[in-house]
Amino acid sequence: MAEDYVIEPAKAKIGLVSDLRELVSQSNAAILADYRGLSVAELSELRKKLRAVDAELHVVKNTLFKRAAEGLLPVSEFVSHLEGPTAIGFAKGDPIVATKILVDYAKDHKAFNIKVGVVDGKVYEVAQVEALSKIPSKEILVFTLQAVVDQKTAPAEAV
Repeated sequence: MAEDYVIEPAKAKIGLVSDLRELVSQSNAAILADYRGLSVAELSELRKKLRAVDAELHVVKNTLFKRAAEGLLPVSEFVSHLEGPTAIGFAKGDPIVATKILVDYAKDHKAFNIKVGVVDGKVYEVAQVEALSKIPSKEILVFTLQAVVDQKTAPAEAV
């Protein structure tokens, strides 16, 4: 008789996992953080900063995130960090810029702590995420390279 009852997930959860899976597939990076102690206004401030650089912040149940990320991210490598409340910063654009915003925010708000990051399918521990945040953005690197090339190809001035 017990085998007659099948517990199916709620349609809302199925939709949430589907939407989250789509977001994960569109993202270059996912930075996980503990946000306990932050107010709604503080989270809204961070969301606004991230939206400006084509990134998003979501507070997600760990089990739903695991299901959404299966096959897209190396979940087994960071599953130990999926404990307690988790906010996830998803970078659709330049992952370095979004990482910098999140790391700077963590420095300014002691209640926001980076747990782990996944960038282009590679798992980064906290110190590595912080190191990534110090890399210049893609635009700055391209500009610097262009300046060097322009300098090398400019005609020498007559003496």
